[in-house]
Amino acid sequence: MQAVLENDDLKVTINHFGAELSSIVKKEDNVEYMWNADEKFWKRSAPVLFPFVGSLKNKEFLYEDNAYPMGQHGFARDMEFSLVSNDGKQAWFSLSSDETTYEKYPFAFTLEIGYLLTGHTLKVIWKVVNEDEKPMYFSIGGHPAFMCPLNGEGKQTDYFIAFDTDKDLTYSKLSENGLVYKKDNILPINGGTMQVTEHLFDEDALVVEGDQAHRLSLCKPDGNPYLTVSFDAPLFGLWSPAKKGAPFICIEPWYGRCDSEEFTGTLEEREYGHRLDVHENFETAFEIEINQ
Repeated sequence: MQAVLENDDLKVTINHFGAELSSIVKKEDNVEYMWNADEKFWKRSAPVLFPFVGSLKNKEFLYEDNAYPMGQHGFARDMEFSLVSNDGKQAWFSLSSDETTYEKYPFAFTLEIGYLLTGHTLKVIWKVVNEDEKPMYFSIGGHPAFMCPLNGEGKQTDYFIAFDTDKDLTYSKLSENGLVYKKDNILPINGGTMQVTEHLFDEDALVVEGDQAHRLSLCKPDGNPYLTVSFDAPLFGLWSPAKKGAPFICIEPWYGRCDSEEFTGTLEEREYGHRLDVHENFETAFEIEINQ
């Protein structure tokens, strides 16, 4: 099932499964901005990453002397959410813990995901509630995939990424296990922009930590931005499938990341992890703007 939001400018479609954004169409010219989840390259469009972002060391986490197996990016993206409300401009989805989640993630929680459409901007809202009688530890992140090139115009290597900084970015690379292993790589930013090169994603995602940028735009060959993602997350990922020439780029706001190759700690000790005390909640948001 799907929920639809619509105004004079955009039509937005969200799947109930995973509460996953699947389409943003600009009504003026009927152009699609989201990747269509074609399995030839990647079967998803914009999964929500919860309660983990990325891969865990040895594909498990340690909590209270127990090891819990966990796949990449957690489980929320592969679960059916309940549609709580939809007035045509704003939709809310909810996922609550149950016996199956508790076996692999021993916390009682509610995850609420909201989508608010205003003009040319879609706001994505995340709310995490600790329903347990003990502190809860989690991470959350977005993984939206945007068309690049847009509407089949030109080659991806003709496009640019613009940042809200003109300083070079430091980023980490991922190992074959999907773990951080090589830090302090330099991503040159010339006047606030960088060209998308053919081999940019040959070694998987680029993980940019430390609040280095909070606003990224995909730009057409003429340099004009066509889509902007704004967030306050402390880190983000840039990704497209390695060496596949996939016609999309992911801009991923993260409140958490994968483990490092040298990590040997417990769930409570994971880098960028979040702790919620009993019955507390965490709320944040990011925005996707379709530039006019």
